Parts: sequence; structure tokens; C-alpha cells
Amino acid sequence: MGKFPRVLQCLLKDQVITETQVWVPLLASEEMLGSVHAQEYLSNFISGKTDEKEQKRTGFTWSSGLVQRCRYETVSPVAGGTVLAAQVALQRGLACSTAGGTHHAFPSYGSGFCLLNDLAVTAKHLLTESRTKRRILIVDLDVHQGDGTAFIFKDEPDVFTFSMHCGKNFPLRKQCSDLDISLDDGLEDKEYLSTLQAHLPWLLDTFRPDLVLYDAGVDPHWEDELGRLRLTDQGLFERDLYVLKSVVKKGIPVATVIGGGYSRDIDRLALRHSIVHRAAAEVWKEYVT
Repeated sequence: MGKFPRVLQCLLKDQVITETQVWVPLLASEEMLGSVHAQEYLSNFISGKTDEKEQKRTGFTWSSGLVQRCRYETVSPVAGGTVLAAQVALQRGLACSTAGGTHHAFPSYGSGFCLLNDLAVTAKHLLTESRTKRRILIVDLDVHQGDGTAFIFKDEPDVFTFSMHCGKNFPLRKQCSDLDISLDDGLEDKEYLSTLQAHLPWLLDTFRPDLVLYDAGVDPHWEDELGRLRLTDQGLFERDLYVLKSVVKKGIPVATVIGGGYSRDIDRLALRHSIVHRAAAEVWKEYVT
């Protein structure tokens, strides 16, 4: 997808980040992906054996380049990915990816433009690699419910899934997150932020995570083609700033992914996706450095 490199280009052009902050991508191993996804599904996806029905459900026509992009997206930060972004966040307090948030992917199939669930793979990997018990909070503010992630972690007590989404939007059949907040169509900045403020502090205080994975989808924007909410650029910035400040102020590491965003104007969309990085830059200067 063309928006991913353009998000990075936008950040470099506007001097939000420098080249020294860009990490080199790595491919996710099949073993790592297999901690979440069924072996048959992985094998078919990687080798190009997915049928027309499966491709229609994901919204993508299979290609070797698509496979490569998904495997990069899962592993490397800033230049696209989530696992390493989370590892960097654990070391430094805050890290952002210019991709990720493929929360509709289930263990045995892809759905809704999501093929490999990077958030789930990341959480699983960090739980298994740690020598000590680790608790992970997934804050999913994409306009669509994180149904795949909710399903994957429904019986995992060390991962808490929080999804705040438009109730009448995709997916038609919702899963049960640990906490679901269903929003009405047309919700605007002020009401959206107040709803978030009513739930996030309580989650941080009661679940007490060791890491937060934040899906900062921009599809709640009023111009988004698949959204149905009415947030502005400023509303998205205030949302992201609030989440990052709330988490970092408590000394909890946080890694962000860009999530959903849909527009035919790719440059405009890439700029919108960079909002979370701009908020993170402010938080980094104020609280982390």
C-alpha cells in the first residue's frame, strides 16, 4: 500500500524524525507468525494458494510483494512494523511504527484488509520471550472493532483488549473484547475525547500493564471513506496526545501503530497518519528525554 512509505517521507520532510531514528526492517519468521496463525493458513498465504473467496474477504489480490510487505509490517519499526517497535518501547519508553494495526486478521483467515495480525503476534511474542510475567494492554481506537485481536486473546488473562469503535460499522458480527465501547454515528471531537477519558485512566490503574500497544487508526476522521464518525485533524491529535501522555506519565512503555485510514488522496491520508508521530514527538520531548 502506497501510504506506508509516504508516511515515513512526510515525517522526514517535516523533520518530525531524522534518518537516525529509522530502523532497518526484518522479515517476520514463520515460527513467530505461527504463534498466532494456523500453519495451513500461513502456508497457503505465503505460497500463494489462497483462493478467490479468501482474497475477496481480505480485500487484497495475492502477490509475493503483498506477502513480503505483511511480514515486514509485523517486525520492523518506523519503516513498518510492530514487534521491534514494542521491543524498542520497552527499552526507551516510546516507539512508533509507520504501519501496523491489522486487527481484523484471525488465526485461520484474513479479513477487512488485514492478513497477519501484527498486534497479536507482537503480544504473543513478548509474553513468551519474557522471563518474568508481563501484562499487555491493547488500546484500539480504530473506527472498526479489533475483532481478530479480541478473538485471539479471549482466554488470555495477561492481555487486555480495549476497543472503542463505531457500533454500526464493520465488522457486522462483533467479537467480545475485554472492554468494548460502541460509539454512535457522527460523534465529534469533544464527545469522543470525553468518552475516552472516562475509561482509559481506569484501565491503566486496574490492569496495570507493563506495555501498551496503541492502534491510532485515523478512520474516525470526518473525511474518511469508511468511517462514520466526525473527528477533525485536531481531534485526532488531541486523542493521540491524551493516550500517550496518560501512559507515559505512569512510566508505562507504549508502542504505536497507524491502524486504518481510507482515502483516494494518498498524500493527504499519509499526512493524517503522521498525526500520532507528531503527538509522540511532543510527548518524547516533555516526558521521555
